[in-house]
Amino acid sequence: MDCLKKSSLFSLPIFLLYFSIILSFNNGVNASHKVFPGLQSTSTVDVKNVHRTGYHFQPPNNWINDPNAPMYYNGVYHLFYQYNPYGSVWGNIVWAHSVSTDLINWIPLEPGIYPSEVFDKYGTWSGSATILPNNKPIILYTGIVDAKNTQVQNYAIPADISDPFLRKWIKPDNNPLIVADVSINKTQFRDPTTCWLGQDGYWRTLIGSVWEKKGLAILYKSRDFMKWTKVQDPLHSVDGTGNWECPDFFPVLLHGTNGLDASYNKKNIKHALKVSLDVTRFEYYTVGKYDTKKDRYIPDKTSIDGWNGLRLDYGNYYASKSFYDLRKNRRIMWGWANESDTVNDDVKKGWAGIQTIPRKLWLDPSGKQLVQWPVEELETLREQKVQLSNRKLNKGDKIEVKGITPAQADVEVTFSFSSLDKAEPFDPNWANLYAQDVCAIKGSTVQGGLGPFGLLTLASQNLEEYTPVFFRVFKAQNKYKVLMCSDASRSTLKNDKTMYKPSFAGYVDVDLTNKTLSLRSLIDHSVVESFGAGGKTCITSRVYPTLAIYDNAHLFVFNNGTETIKIKSLNAWTMGKPKMNWSFGHSSY
Repeated sequence: MDCLKKSSLFSLPIFLLYFSIILSFNNGVNASHKVFPGLQSTSTVDVKNVHRTGYHFQPPNNWINDPNAPMYYNGVYHLFYQYNPYGSVWGNIVWAHSVSTDLINWIPLEPGIYPSEVFDKYGTWSGSATILPNNKPIILYTGIVDAKNTQVQNYAIPADISDPFLRKWIKPDNNPLIVADVSINKTQFRDPTTCWLGQDGYWRTLIGSVWEKKGLAILYKSRDFMKWTKVQDPLHSVDGTGNWECPDFFPVLLHGTNGLDASYNKKNIKHALKVSLDVTRFEYYTVGKYDTKKDRYIPDKTSIDGWNGLRLDYGNYYASKSFYDLRKNRRIMWGWANESDTVNDDVKKGWAGIQTIPRKLWLDPSGKQLVQWPVEELETLREQKVQLSNRKLNKGDKIEVKGITPAQADVEVTFSFSSLDKAEPFDPNWANLYAQDVCAIKGSTVQGGLGPFGLLTLASQNLEEYTPVFFRVFKAQNKYKVLMCSDASRSTLKNDKTMYKPSFAGYVDVDLTNKTLSLRSLIDHSVVESFGAGGKTCITSRVYPTLAIYDNAHLFVFNNGTETIKIKSLNAWTMGKPKMNWSFGHSSY
C-alpha cells in the first residue's frame, strides 16, 4: 500500500489492475462460506487475547459471522448469529443465540437453530425474524439440503412462547416452505428478509440470488405464511453486480429519526433496499419508491444502483440485518466485521469475527441517503472522560489525548476552520476511482491544504504504528468534495504480506457553510468504527498493532494541511466492559 501513497501520478490502468486484484480477494476478507475442511473443527486450547475487543459483541472463542434475525420481543432483544462451535474458521454453522434488555449486556443461550433435519442437514444459514399479528415470532432461514449446496427456505417457531428468552426453537415437518423453481439458481438462493404484510393481505419476503451475473431480490407472496408463490418479476435486479446476499428492505420516514415497522406503507415515506454483494464484500443500498401495485422497487435518480452506489459502511462491514425496535420506535442495524489477518492467525488466536456496535438508522433530511449512529445505550459504558476545546492545529501539529484508555475508547470531536480557500483541486482523473483509491494516493502523511486532519488511533508512542481516521477537503467543479479515510496501511509492524491493510474511504455529502466537520470513533483494540458528519459516512477497520496494545496504545489529534484547524470540541471516554456470562451459553448441540 505504501507505494500508492508516495505518488499522485499512479496511472489509471495500473490502478484498475490493482483494484481488480482487491476484488479477486473479496475485499481482502475471506468469504463467509469459504470452506477449510482441515481447520473447521480445530480448536485452540490457549485463546489469544491481545486483539480481542473489550466492548463489542464477541464470544470467548471460535468463528462468528452474519447476525441473524435480530428482534425485539416482549421486552427482550434477541440476537442470533452464525457460529462455529468447534473452530475459528467458517464451518459447522449453527445459530448461536443471546438475549439482552439493553443491546449492550448479553446473556448467551444454547444454539437456537442447528442442522438436524433433511431440509437443513448440510447447513443452517442466514435468515430473519417476523412478528406475526398475533404477537408470535417466526423465523425464516436458509437450509442446505445436500452436498451440492442446494438451498431452500425453512421456518422455525418457539417451542414455548411463554419462555421470556425463547430458548428452544422447533422446525415443523412442513418445511421447506420455499423451494427454487427452474428459473432460479438453487445454489445461490438465500437469506430471506423480514416479511411485510401488504394492504392486499399477502405477506411478502425477498430472497437474494443471481442469474448470469445479474443480482436479484426475488419476491415471494403468501396469504397464510405457509404457502408461498414466486412473483413473476423480482422486486429489483441490477445487471453485472453478481450474487446478492442478505437483502434488507424497509420503509423510512421522510422527516425525523423514528423507525417504522416493515409493513408500514403510508404517506411521507421512502423505502431503502440494501444488499450485500458477494463479489466485493461491501454493503450497498439505494433509497427509492416501492410501487405496491406492481410490486416493484424503483430507486431515486439520486441513488446510484450498483458498485458505484452508496454503502452502509465503507470498510470491513458485511451481512448486516436490521429490525424495528418497538420499544424505542427506531430501526436498528447490526453488522459483522470479519478479521483482516490470515486464516492461520485466526486458528492460532482461537477466534474470528465480531459484531459491530448496533446502529440506529434513519433517512437524512435531504432524502438522498441513510444516517447511522451507535445506539444510545452504548453511552452507559463510558467511564473516565477528558475534554479539549479551542485548540489550534497548525500544519504538522499533533496533540495527544491523555487521561483515558486509548485502546478502548469512544471519541467525539468537532473540527472547524476559517476558510475553504486552501482546499486542494480534485484531480479529474480521480472521477472514475473509488474513494478508497484516492485515499491510498492522498494518505495522512501526504501534506495538503484543507486536511488531512483527524485522529491517529491505536498509535504507538513514536508512531511506528497508527490507524489514522481523517478528512481531506477538495475543490471540484462548482462544489467541494469531502473525503473521509480510515487507513490501516500503517496499523501494524507485523511483516505479513497476506494481511489486508486497506485505505478504506468514502465521500461525505455535507454542507460546509459553517466550516465544521465532526467525527466519532469507537476504538476497541482491533477495531475502529468511525462515523463522519453525524453518521452520514461510516467506516469500520480491523487492525492488529504489535506495539500499540493495551496501555501502550496512544491517541492523537493531528493536522497535516496548510490550513489551520481548530479543535472546536473533543470529548473522549474510556469504555468499560459489558456484562456477558459466557459460561452459561454456547453449549454443543
